[in-house]
Amino acid sequence: MASLSLRRNKGPSKFEQAADGSMTLIEHVRELRNRLFIASLGVVAGLIVGFIISDWVFDLLSGPYCNLKTSWALNAEGKLECKYLTLAATDGLIIRLKLALWVGLIVGAPVWLYQLWAFIAPGLHRHERKWAYVFVAIAAPLFMGGAVLAYFVVQHSLQFIMEAGVLRSSQQLEVTAYIGFVTTMILLFGVAFEFPLILLMLNFTGVVTAKRLLSWWRAVVFLCFAFAAIATPDPGPFGMTLLAACMALLYFVAVGVAFLNDKRKGVGKELYEGLDDDAISTLEEERVPVGASDPIAAPTPIDAPTSVDGPRPIERRFDDMT
Repeated sequence: MASLSLRRNKGPSKFEQAADGSMTLIEHVRELRNRLFIASLGVVAGLIVGFIISDWVFDLLSGPYCNLKTSWALNAEGKLECKYLTLAATDGLIIRLKLALWVGLIVGAPVWLYQLWAFIAPGLHRHERKWAYVFVAIAAPLFMGGAVLAYFVVQHSLQFIMEAGVLRSSQQLEVTAYIGFVTTMILLFGVAFEFPLILLMLNFTGVVTAKRLLSWWRAVVFLCFAFAAIATPDPGPFGMTLLAACMALLYFVAVGVAFLNDKRKGVGKELYEGLDDDAISTLEEERVPVGASDPIAAPTPIDAPTSVDGPRPIERRFDDMT
């Protein structure tokens, strides 16, 4: 007796339905709702972790400030302690919640980034998804490198900023302003380090060539220094110069990668490169004689129209209602 297959015939997955366009608008909205819910769960889980380790994160961010001699003062027990100024009773709790949210977004990034990618990926081609994986794998280390550089800048420029002012050695910082200053520097440097990815995306998608990117180097270097001078909250020259120099260096690295990509694709070595527009083609001319056309058949006669019967009398006309 022939064996019967008990396997169910599974229908297309949601990814396949979204990719081939068979998913309706309501199904798209439901999928977005479900993915936002799962992403929010990941952020909430990271928020709990961030609330637990917020004291350690605060001590880490306080490192540059506590390295200054002016930050230490005697406490009630007569011991030296790294002191901040507080202007409100809720400053400590608000800072802890802000740090927990920052840590929650970082810890929950694998969850909400995956949900975002799973919602966008069906609309991309296979080779576009492949390059998206590469760009995401590069974006994370670049952001971390920018964050580490920002911490290094704060650690070395904070003393210069405080000593260059009129207060010099008799000042302590307000805690919310300092934490906001450090987190803004970290976010700014991390986002600025993603600048070469934009250039690479333009090159890999065929919008601009590496030669065109290199021709913009004067304007790009100027814009790097202008952006660093305007956006950096550090008024000292050390942080602005270092950020601009790193952005310019990453620009030239991106141009080098773009040249390798153009070489791989053969851009700049087209078949007719270097030929004059008025040059005669080297291809042999193939002449085909034109013969007489086929004879055209005589037109067929058309039957005369038939007569149309006259309308019925008015009393014999009926419709659906009568």
